[in-house]
Amino acid sequence: MGEQKADVMRSALVTGASRGVGKGVAIALARAGYRVYATGRTIENTALPDGVIRIPCDHTNPKDNLSLFQRIPQLDVLVNSAWGGYERMVEAGKFTWGAPFWEQPDHRWTGMLDAGVRAAFTCSAAAARIMVPNRRGLIVNISFWAAQKYVGNTIYGIAKAATDKMSADMAHELRAHGVAAVSLYPGLVRTESVLEAAKAGWLDLSNSESPEYIGMVIAELARDPKLMDRSGQALIAAALGAEYGLIDVDGRQPKPLSLANL
Repeated sequence: MGEQKADVMRSALVTGASRGVGKGVAIALARAGYRVYATGRTIENTALPDGVIRIPCDHTNPKDNLSLFQRIPQLDVLVNSAWGGYERMVEAGKFTWGAPFWEQPDHRWTGMLDAGVRAAFTCSAAAARIMVPNRRGLIVNISFWAAQKYVGNTIYGIAKAATDKMSADMAHELRAHGVAAVSLYPGLVRTESVLEAAKAGWLDLSNSESPEYIGMVIAELARDPKLMDRSGQALIAAALGAEYGLIDVDGRQPKPLSLANL
């Protein structure tokens, strides 16, 4: 991200950090020495390292977003992890998340496209207004293989494909200003909901990733001298982690997923 003075602490904003991937990223970036701003509707109740600045925020509310960026004077990394697509997956005793698109409840579009894609766009625009004058920065949009392959829900595929296109086009416009934008694909992440599913015997965690691992990858990516060469791409977290020689918190090195083994 360009040369920085050693005595200047890098800063990062992680949206959707109340739980899941966002929480893990906030923890890992704090451990990597970042001043971390963490947002979420219930962020005040989230266990995070000392020094992480918790800012309650509903990213579907324009006033909340405006207030958020008024509190952030400097920003080196933005991680867009806010997402409402996994809420209310079971309704009235029925697993509606996997229903065909014509049976999907309206709230799922709102959760994925408004709380997810739209929130990422809004935060990226505000972040760019900070990063562009400084000619450095990294915007990471959390995405997934559903952008390229059907993964159980049509709206999910739409949201992730939109995320990847957003990253690519943002990168095109940001390149001349020294700011990078990427999509990042986690693998099977041991979030709270995934651990619950594993307890019930629904998931195999043998090749899973901790939420913190995603943050470790982002910290390395941000200081990668080849960062601008990667800008605009959809990157696989475990592949980057292997390239950087990262070991997850459980002592293992996750194997990258691909379209063939998804």
